[in-house]
Amino acid sequence: MTALFRRLASRRLCARDHAGFSSTNNGAGTSSLRKIFESVAAGEVRESTHSQRSLAQVSVTDAMHDWRAMEYDVLENYAKLDGQRAARTGFPEVVYSEGKTTEHVTQILLAMRKTQDMVLATRVSSNMASIVMEHPGLADIHYHSTARILSVHAAPPPGRQVVCVLAAGTSDLPVAEEAAVTLELAGVAVQRIYDVGVAGIHRLLRHRRAVEEGDVSIVVAGMDGALPGVVGGLTSKAIVAVPTSVGYGAAFGGLAPLLTMLNACSPGVGVVNIDNGFGAAVLAYRILQSKSSG
Repeated sequence: MTALFRRLASRRLCARDHAGFSSTNNGAGTSSLRKIFESVAAGEVRESTHSQRSLAQVSVTDAMHDWRAMEYDVLENYAKLDGQRAARTGFPEVVYSEGKTTEHVTQILLAMRKTQDMVLATRVSSNMASIVMEHPGLADIHYHSTARILSVHAAPPPGRQVVCVLAAGTSDLPVAEEAAVTLELAGVAVQRIYDVGVAGIHRLLRHRRAVEEGDVSIVVAGMDGALPGVVGGLTSKAIVAVPTSVGYGAAFGGLAPLLTMLNACSPGVGVVNIDNGFGAAVLAYRILQSKSSG
């Protein structure tokens, strides 16, 4: 157990990752937690817990108790905010707004901005956005209408790595923009390549060099969902495929393109859920992190 805390204490708990946002929250809790871990790592431990204790004499049990106490913040009976998610996974918690009331989304965003550098909500309708933006505590919030994203902070300067976001058709843009905006808010440079579906394959071929020069490609398509497989045959870079619910009856709300992508002849194509632009962005982000640390 003590070895675990030595490893945790040796990490830069507040270090910024390559994309520009803090990998943990910057609140007072992080500083206290660091002191606790450093005390345990230094071997300054004891067996019992007393009501009055100093950071110089803290047990592993005490440290674990304080760590667990900081795992999440409770908002009444409707939300538990995971403030340590970025520390565990490299990407902070984000609000999925569908199914939530406007009041819940507002209060969650207000609480999250106290502890996170990157604060955003996905799947926000224009009506919900207009109400949330009226709150005085969220006066600086921005609504990305096509992506249906609310963000409380501006996008940081982009890093050197580039993600290409390709969309087969204009109808796929809400999903493509959800991915693109999420990445930009995380500090990743994005190259948008839109309306390059297989019905006019020459449009895609004009962008072949840009795709190959990018570090990862997110390929969004509905209808037959053939575009990711085609792109997979043109580049050596990782591809994240996103099926959309765009299409006529036999597309079955995105099931047809999903199955096409899962059965892509081109190897190395990863597939996320239908319309999940956010999930594609996080997967691409993790691929970039792996490349940076490799």
